[in-house]
Amino acid sequence: MDQTFEIFLVGPPGLEPVLADEAREKGFADAVAVPGGVTLTGGWADVWRANLTLRGATRVLARIGSFRAFHLAQLDKRARKFPWGDVLRPDVPVRVEVSTNKKSKIYHAGAAKQRLETAIAEELGAPISEDAEVQIKVRIDDNLVIVSVDTSGESLHKRGYKAGVGKAPMRETMAALLLRACGYDGTEPVVDPMCGSGTFPIEAAEIAKGLLPGRARSFAFEKLNGFNDALWQDMRGASQPHETDLLFYGSDRNVNVIGMAQDNATRAGVADCTRFHCASVSDLQRPDGPPGLVFVNPPYGARIGKKKDLFALYGSLGKVLTERFSGWRVGIVTSETPLANATGLPFEPSGPPIAHGGLKVKLFKTGPLA
Repeated sequence: MDQTFEIFLVGPPGLEPVLADEAREKGFADAVAVPGGVTLTGGWADVWRANLTLRGATRVLARIGSFRAFHLAQLDKRARKFPWGDVLRPDVPVRVEVSTNKKSKIYHAGAAKQRLETAIAEELGAPISEDAEVQIKVRIDDNLVIVSVDTSGESLHKRGYKAGVGKAPMRETMAALLLRACGYDGTEPVVDPMCGSGTFPIEAAEIAKGLLPGRARSFAFEKLNGFNDALWQDMRGASQPHETDLLFYGSDRNVNVIGMAQDNATRAGVADCTRFHCASVSDLQRPDGPPGLVFVNPPYGARIGKKKDLFALYGSLGKVLTERFSGWRVGIVTSETPLANATGLPFEPSGPPIAHGGLKVKLFKTGPLA
């Protein structure tokens, strides 16, 4: 439990600096944004805490060792000497994933995977299964074999409460990072007029109430050697959620997804501070109370809707927000800059492209509307 090693937080490409900012806020002081995620140094307790508390990370990888290998026979020999038993249990199935690059003399990932699986099975005795929750991820980079264990299991966007989703849903991890990128910190209301299954209002409400994102699920690290369930339960129980006077609103013209959103909010424990109803964008009304953030993930025309028909929708959204939401900030995610511009809203310069479901999207955000 006292050893330290490199921890890699997998995050959406384009949002790595936002994830690093969240990690530092949560006490991981040495978090540094790198392509594809964030690196930091810590021990197993930090791995548990990262899985439990970080809203933006997709996975948490523990880099448990490395060695040089220039050919498959050498890989086999050194993999058999690797201390797998320090981390893996012989009674828990494991799967192996390998990636290589052109700078390495071992270029056949499948052959490397076979050697590593055989070494683990024969030296440790752990069964190999493609369905195993515990996964070893190996990257062979310039002949250096870097061994990590995926401590999360299922992707961290699976919070454990969302049973129903609409078309082309936004993952909770990305939603959390986008809210943060818009300056949201849990101290203001949020409105989503195209809420689908409720991801943004629910995520915002959880942040406002101090609910931990990993509170309702299990993790792969619970099946690793040395896991201490008593310490883990103490960590899970140490958080202090609180009530909030704020409300979080979601609306959508699809009545079916509104029912999903309400059910998801109930399972997440935020039904008391979320409000969902069926309405079109043109019917959107400013809530009573202080201004906050309007966040929208509208159709882009790539998976939902025809692009040429969406300009009117974006235009209507911009008109409603301009006329009714003075003092509120706005965040819109879309893959099409012309659609964002069709709102007529005074966007700040957009940031880098963000990978989302095979597309490249951008966050367009404003300051408080006049």
